[in-house]
Amino acid sequence: MTIPLLEYPPSSQNQRVAGYEVPGDEQPKLYTTAHLLSPSQMDDLIRAAYSQIFNEQQILTSNRQTFLESQLRFGQITVRDFIRGLATSEPFWQRNYQANNNYRFVQMCVQRILGRDVYSEREKLAWSIVLATKGLKNFIDALLNSNEYLENFGDDTVPYQRRRIIPQRTQGDLPFARMPRYGEDYRTQLQQLGYFKYQPIKSYYPPAPVRLLGAVITTAGAVVLLGGTIAVALAAWGIISL
Repeated sequence: MTIPLLEYPPSSQNQRVAGYEVPGDEQPKLYTTAHLLSPSQMDDLIRAAYSQIFNEQQILTSNRQTFLESQLRFGQITVRDFIRGLATSEPFWQRNYQANNNYRFVQMCVQRILGRDVYSEREKLAWSIVLATKGLKNFIDALLNSNEYLENFGDDTVPYQRRRIIPQRTQGDLPFARMPRYGEDYRTQLQQLGYFKYQPIKSYYPPAPVRLLGAVITTAGAVVLLGGTIAVALAAWGIISL
């Protein structure tokens, strides 16, 4: 028997408020294949998809899914399928799912795929149950197949943070990219494994004979310097001539 999604009331967030603003630099740029794209425009769309799913901090060559990119370029898959492939890829699983508990991972996926923050702890719990009972792939499928995703992004548009800026407020919501990819619990695990340990720089002391030779040279130099200073003073007073 399939477990139904736990019900949760949607709260009034920015993306649920009707917008009347004039598009500007602060508004998100839409990347879509609804119209025929040039190769450079397709490159921009693919990069935007990586930036949305992996965030800027994880855009690495090792995370690229070249086969999926090729399929998207030749129209064999939709943008929604490309997003699905990125979110269920091995790099995404390693760098995001393994590094977080289910609650934090659910919050990240809702932000990156649905383009908004979770409404409440109850919604976070509801999706966490789906993730725990159905697995990562089915959880991602549930987000991508939801009416909310289809109504806002459809098959052709890369997801984006919806309505981060609204004119009635002096400051909009922070970009979701500001959220670190793992929390304090994972950092604690890394510390227990030996990461982030402070290693003081070891002081270097030369061998005793070298230190003795250095002391002799320093003393001799000081004696010569002192003798020269005295000689200059006596010559200035006319006692000796140089």
